[in-house]
Amino acid sequence: MGRVTEPNTPLDGELLVPPTPSARTVLFERLPAELGVGALIGVGCALLGLLLGAMWYWLAPEVPLVVHGQSVLYVDPEGEQRAGGDGTFVLLGLGFGLVTAAAAFFATRRRGGGIAVAVGLGAGAVLGSFIGMWLGQALGPTSDLVAAAKAAGDGHSFHEALELQAKGALFAWPICAMVVLLALTAAFGKREEDPPPYWAGPQWGAGTTPLDDPHAPPTGPADAPSAPVDAPPEPPAVGGPADAPSAPADLGGDGTRQAQ
Repeated sequence: MGRVTEPNTPLDGELLVPPTPSARTVLFERLPAELGVGALIGVGCALLGLLLGAMWYWLAPEVPLVVHGQSVLYVDPEGEQRAGGDGTFVLLGLGFGLVTAAAAFFATRRRGGGIAVAVGLGAGAVLGSFIGMWLGQALGPTSDLVAAAKAAGDGHSFHEALELQAKGALFAWPICAMVVLLALTAAFGKREEDPPPYWAGPQWGAGTTPLDDPHAPPTGPADAPSAPVDAPPEPPAVGGPADAPSAPADLGGDGTRQAQ
């Protein structure tokens, strides 16, 4: 009769390989840390939105208005101050995107980055742009044109409220941040070692044995080293004509050798 083994019991020479954690288990274990990194980057970008709004209010050109009777007119009808305000916001957004992307990449380069870094950076940049627009408009002149004209008086000038006309400028910061982060990751990101080719077999590093490799074939008595086999004896050397015994020679009556 054949040998009866219990279920889940290794046979002779078979190794018990510890089960490797699945990808889903590893993902759930790393999820809190990934969410923490993304949230930290997003909050940092949102706080920088306050700086963006203050700088936009400080650098954006002012649009002067003048009160003329019951009307409010532009002092420079052909001026480009309103477009300059939008352009200033775009340039500031590009600068903030460059700085935040570089900071996020080099801060998380050792851990290999991750999708949380990109999501946190993109969401934080969008939120920071909206906060910067809100703060800049709040710090600027009032948006109540009638009240501002009455306060200024006839013949006097005042400034128009700071307003972002082109709402697409809000995406200058997140777009620039994503492009810079992708470029830095492609150029200086953490590299993973390429796996060996399938025909190379199991690879063991220094200080490891086949027992440490879960993919190593099972070892048993059949794999034990065999005893050394003695080499077969060497055949005797064949000597030359001088070493062979000479055959007797038939001599004739006259002393000459006769043919056999």
